[in-house]
Amino acid sequence: QAQLVETGGGSVQAGGSLRLSCAASGTIFSSDCMGWFRQAPGKEREVVARISGLVVTPFYAESVKGRFTISRDYARNTLYLQMNSLKPEDTAMYYCAAGRPRSAYCHEPYDYTYWGQGTQVTVSS
Repeated sequence: QAQLVETGGGSVQAGGSLRLSCAASGTIFSSDCMGWFRQAPGKEREVVARISGLVVTPFYAESVKGRFTISRDYARNTLYLQMNSLKPEDTAMYYCAAGRPRSAYCHEPYDYTYWGQGTQVTVSS
């Protein structure tokens, strides 16, 4: 079992930055899949970025490449998402997720068993 708690959301103007944190408690292994997902009103949930000890290079959605950076502090058992150059279209509820890898690249929904409660990010133009 594991619990995930996201913090760091808020309201910023376009071009601003935010850093989301996801504190994990319970059993999270370095090889586990960990990722950030987001869901905007009326839209499906989408992956933003994911990372795993089994995959060398983090994955980023095309819409955030070059602007967002995912990282993990293994000592603190915390996942981060640094978001720069924010755009209004980044407005969404952001969720942290983790789980045992069952696909090759942590790219399947069933790789993620544990989810946080979400943190709202609002970007105004």
